[in-house]
Amino acid sequence: MPVERRQFLYLPLMHSERLADQERCVVLYQDEELRHNLRHAVEHADIIRRFGRFPHRNAALGRTTAQEKAWLRANGNQFGQLAASTNTCH
Repeated sequence: MPVERRQFLYLPLMHSERLADQERCVVLYQDEELRHNLRHAVEHADIIRRFGRFPHRNAALGRTTAQEKAWLRANGNQFGQLAASTNTCH
């Protein structure tokens, strides 16, 4: 399968909040043709390993914890959702 299609097919794993999906994604992105995105897979997996979910989604999903708020304020990756996460999570 072409590399572009494989990369597209693996995106749901990278965006899943299930640790097993994240770990599989990291393995899949170790492929030589996809390695340029491995750091993104690892970063996503590290966040799930730490919090069990993506804190940058908290505002949209009506959830929060003090630890996650502190991490987001201290430069946690919000994947382009900076305004939504910092303005609505109090």
